[in-house]
Amino acid sequence: MTRRKRKTGRISVFKGREAKLNRAIFQILALKGPLAIYDIYKLVKKQKLLRRKWYSVVNRRVRALQQSRYLRKTGTRPTLAGFEASLYELTTRGYAAFVFNQINLDRFIKDAEENEILQALTIFVSSI
Repeated sequence: MTRRKRKTGRISVFKGREAKLNRAIFQILALKGPLAIYDIYKLVKKQKLLRRKWYSVVNRRVRALQQSRYLRKTGTRPTLAGFEASLYELTTRGYAAFVFNQINLDRFIKDAEENEILQALTIFVSSI
């Protein structure tokens, strides 16, 4: 059985094997704000398709997303064990990737007004 192609623009962070976990991490941080890795892990485990994810996998993914500048450390908080846990939040790049992944560009071109399309083109061309 072939997989159905999505109708949205696909960004590299949401492709491949880690796409579901990346999307879950982005969604959690967008809704909840800065969290420690363990808090992200607990919220990931509540999602039906990601129940079997291990803490080490979530930890590795958060650190990889931080290295690729989608997440950043914003501070620390004490844990019950007496250590300091780093808090992570989405960067502007992370928010942009999350939003652009959900935009259907075909529908945008069909439904947008002329001036909106020109504004989008101006912004995209100036960033190249």
